[in-house]
Amino acid sequence: MVGYTQMLLEAGRFKDYGPNGLQVEGRPAIHKLVTGVTASLALIEAAIEQEADAILVHHGLFWRGQDGRVTGWMRQRLSRLLAHDINLIAYHLPLDAHDSLGNNAQWGQRLGLTADARFGDQDLGFMGAAPDGLSLDSLANRVRDALGREPVVLAGDGRPLRRIAWCSGGAQGYFEQAIAAGADVFLTGEVSEPQAHYARETGVAYLACGHHASERYGVQALGAHLSERFGLHHVFIDVPNPA
Repeated sequence: MVGYTQMLLEAGRFKDYGPNGLQVEGRPAIHKLVTGVTASLALIEAAIEQEADAILVHHGLFWRGQDGRVTGWMRQRLSRLLAHDINLIAYHLPLDAHDSLGNNAQWGQRLGLTADARFGDQDLGFMGAAPDGLSLDSLANRVRDALGREPVVLAGDGRPLRRIAWCSGGAQGYFEQAIAAGADVFLTGEVSEPQAHYARETGVAYLACGHHASERYGVQALGAHLSERFGLHHVFIDVPNPA
């Protein structure tokens, strides 16, 4: 299953912040797969209750810059996985980028957006034409209805929306590239201090829609795909996160 997923997501072509694929080895046979956004202790405990053989996440345990010591929260998470012989599988940027199963593709579907171009580092950002007559207020309402939370809206100069760019999660650094690519509005998960100035000075609107909220969909789609292909029982568990 991991070998198939590596090829499906073209994991080897991405320069990422951590390892993609199998991060913690558990039992060799997988019958029940739990998916979730982040390999938190809460998700691991929920997967144990579900008697899962494997957990598939977008945010795994290991990231560039960690000091490598197995203490504190890392020890807690690892000890529960190892004690219950559960595999942990993680796909970060490959799961953002996939044309149909990825976070951006799935998020765009829920907002009624269709991508016709890519932008940004490693082509992670999606861009497409705005639906006819869509206003910024209507777009914000779509986000609220789809994600169940109010976005932070930086209104720009109020221009008509012709081109919409989006990139899930913590992609606030892509705002400048979205502007350069011709976007009238950019949607992502988070906002930092500089983006408010860019929106005012360029007139391009910006919606911060929630990191966790915007990245719930790719792992669900991938889990459903793997379930169908390999005959697995799949359960998605959403651990709420205000970020």
